[in-house]
Amino acid sequence: MSAPVRIESAEDGVRALVIDRPPVNALGRELVEALAAAAAELREDKDARCLVVRSAGKHFCAGADLKERRGMSVDEVRAFVPRLAAACAAIAAIPYPTIAAVRGTAAGGGCELALACDLRLLAADAKIGLRETALAILPGAGGTQRLPRIAGPAVAKRWIFTGALFDAEAALRDGVADEVVPPDALDARAEALAATIAANGPVAVRLAKKAIEGGAHLSLDEALALEWRCYEGVLATSDREEALEAFAEKRPPRFRGR
Repeated sequence: MSAPVRIESAEDGVRALVIDRPPVNALGRELVEALAAAAAELREDKDARCLVVRSAGKHFCAGADLKERRGMSVDEVRAFVPRLAAACAAIAAIPYPTIAAVRGTAAGGGCELALACDLRLLAADAKIGLRETALAILPGAGGTQRLPRIAGPAVAKRWIFTGALFDAEAALRDGVADEVVPPDALDARAEALAATIAANGPVAVRLAKKAIEGGAHLSLDEALALEWRCYEGVLATSDREEALEAFAEKRPPRFRGR
């Protein structure tokens, strides 16, 4: 049996984390552990500039493996759900931008995995939502915290309380999706967006992510101080000098990430 996830690398610094556990990429023990291991590897990739999280099959991730979950004791569930939450947190902790390319269904934990990414592109026929309350549980892998931070508390309450699946246009209106694209163009659009990000100064992009995320829950004065500390991190880089030289010479810059 092939590995449930794989990492693909491109020379421009774009990486892909491909979920491949047919038929619907259900989140069982094996897939969760593989996701956590891949995220740890990607976090240490110094040459990476942007990551696309996508599926190999028709569905991004249909959520928990309910057949496996049904056979778990309460204590086993108590041990498993924090591991799923940790896998999503590991994706969120990747220090460079991440893009979820969502096709088919992203339900429950699959939605939470998409929410752990910085940006979400949805195929026009995709469905996404937090279905947990329909199963008499609640989101336990970050959904109750990341969704209100992305789309606001009112949207989060409506999504979680109803346990509904939303189509791509509704997700776009609610601020969960950043863009909706034709299904056959999803991978190409995600790769193009990743390439656009990867073409910018990688040190600057990483520090910009750190400033945005680190400052979100600070006072304004504290957040501005964090922004300046991050800005100081680019001042001595050769990439900053290269950008100025490229501007003067009217050519595209060649950033090296240092």
